[in-house]
Amino acid sequence: MARMLVKDDDLVVRLAWWEKAAVRHGDVRVPLAAVRRVIVEPDWWRALRGIQERGVCIPGRVCLGTRGHQAGKDFVAVRPGRPVVCVELWPSAPFRLLAVSARGDREGRATARKLGRSAPNADTSTRWRQPLPVPEESDGSSAGMPVLEQPDR
Repeated sequence: MARMLVKDDDLVVRLAWWEKAAVRHGDVRVPLAAVRRVIVEPDWWRALRGIQERGVCIPGRVCLGTRGHQAGKDFVAVRPGRPVVCVELWPSAPFRLLAVSARGDREGRATARKLGRSAPNADTSTRWRQPLPVPEESDGSSAGMPVLEQPDR
């Protein structure tokens, strides 16, 4: 099972050998300076966003790999029924979110506290994840929606 560790000045998501084979990716490593916010999500499914790009997702068992969305990519190693440590990253990082299941609530909270203390640029103003940004619309109208004229009165 994947685990989050602090090694030197990096946050490392260490994967088991079978997880590396399933996602065709080695351990994930990002600088601690790229950490924006750390929270523990008690509902595992809330950590998943976007669509599966690479890896494996077996409903009710495991979701492992990269997921793409309009703001970039997330790396997830999530198992249903377990809390998830969610690490939001600044836009300069290769991923926008790292989401890794913890064995239990106590382990999840301890991991989140350790990461939050270790990251020099962590935003502690809110305990909640921020929503994904909406792509800017070029003409001010809703994308793909016709502009309706108002009838004369």
